[in-house]
Amino acid sequence: MAPTPSESFSGPKRVLITGGAGFIGSHLVDLHLGQGDSVVVIDNCSTGSGTNLKHHGDAIEFVESDLSAGLARIGQENSRFDLIYHLAAAVGVDLVLEDPIGSIRTNIMQTDALLEFALKNGSPPTFIASSSEVYGKPGVSVFSEDDDAIYGATSVTRWSYAHTKAIDEYLGLAYGQQHGLPVVVGRFFNTVGPRQLGSYGMVLPRFVEAALLGRPLRVFGDGKQSRCFCDVRDVVGVLPRLLGCPDAYGRVINIGSDRSITILELAQTVIDVLGSDSGIEGVEYSQAYPAGFEDLRHRKPDLTRLGSLIDFEYDHPLEQTIVDMAAQIESKKTAENGVSK
Repeated sequence: MAPTPSESFSGPKRVLITGGAGFIGSHLVDLHLGQGDSVVVIDNCSTGSGTNLKHHGDAIEFVESDLSAGLARIGQENSRFDLIYHLAAAVGVDLVLEDPIGSIRTNIMQTDALLEFALKNGSPPTFIASSSEVYGKPGVSVFSEDDDAIYGATSVTRWSYAHTKAIDEYLGLAYGQQHGLPVVVGRFFNTVGPRQLGSYGMVLPRFVEAALLGRPLRVFGDGKQSRCFCDVRDVVGVLPRLLGCPDAYGRVINIGSDRSITILELAQTVIDVLGSDSGIEGVEYSQAYPAGFEDLRHRKPDLTRLGSLIDFEYDHPLEQTIVDMAAQIESKKTAENGVSK
């Protein structure tokens, strides 16, 4: 069996998390602080929010900055870390379509800066967050890490994100091959849960918000496209275990659930779980996205490699994730309105 973090790293650890104020990053902060580790977060809060970390008070060192400037700042201090997670990135299809130049620069240049920092500061185990988008549009419905990637034309902006994340992977693996940096590349598949925002095109928080308001849940296309959703609290538990597993170094690993559900079924599940009066509204892709937008019919990860490295169990079924997302959304609105429960 692969070593656990406690076997690989004894005692409290010093951890750097880029993008730590974001959706996934903030849950990773929760996990490490809960283990007694000290955490440094760098985030420019372009898509994340300091409110995601507010409950920790002074327990973390939070550097609100672009990554390069933030790395330079902490590099002047004690910059040795036991673990590094690179989660800072442009996220969501909507954001990529709105600002392709910024997304490309963010994903590639920041990753290179982070890897160079890690190399010059002790070469700790380093996690690079990638995406299932890297697979492009292959002619298979189950994606394995060594599958060929097939992308659309460069004139279709949607595929720029896949290219940038693929370059991030190339960079991470090259730093491992050329310099011995212990890098793990994780490809996330539809991570969902509390603190996720629907404003960047994420489907589940959009559905939950609409159901809470009694508005129609807008399903694009025929709704028969399928995805596999995995709760963020299950996902972040995987990451330190992979960094504590030397057999994972220099490898690309799918991370997520392999339980498929169609988007139409997802919408109905949200309505049923929340007891909402909302209906479902079909929307043509042409009404939701720019001309030439391409979507995948099915996306499901092959988790064989992940299972060969660590034991992975789902602790949060989709129904519980929906309930918890709804509770978090309502709690946030209550706080914004200044109403005490």
